[in-house]
Amino acid sequence: MEILGATLRVCVDDIETAIPFYERLAGGRALRFERGGVEVAAVGCFLLMSGPAAELDVLRKVAATIAVQDVEEAREVLAGMGADIIAGPLPTPVGRNLIARHPDGAVYEYADRRA
Repeated sequence: MEILGATLRVCVDDIETAIPFYERLAGGRALRFERGGVEVAAVGCFLLMSGPAAELDVLRKVAATIAVQDVEEAREVLAGMGADIIAGPLPTPVGRNLIARHPDGAVYEYADRRA
């Protein structure tokens, strides 16, 4: 499994106010979408999330999003190393993802850009 990069997950109260700051910081435009009642904006290495407190409480438990070439391969590798696959692989607006708990208890999202 090749790790291509990581995205920092940032929960914000007001995504409309946060987006211009992060666009300027990252030097790029936000890719916006909604998922499960949560507004999301991907800006450079930042994933901004805003929505109901109950949804954000769940999202805060995921330390980061790790980009991989192939989520299926990541699932096999992670499971073989003792990680617990909590959810997925599932389709996303840009590919697929899964949520895994590492043996040390850390929880990460793994995502690819495959349809």
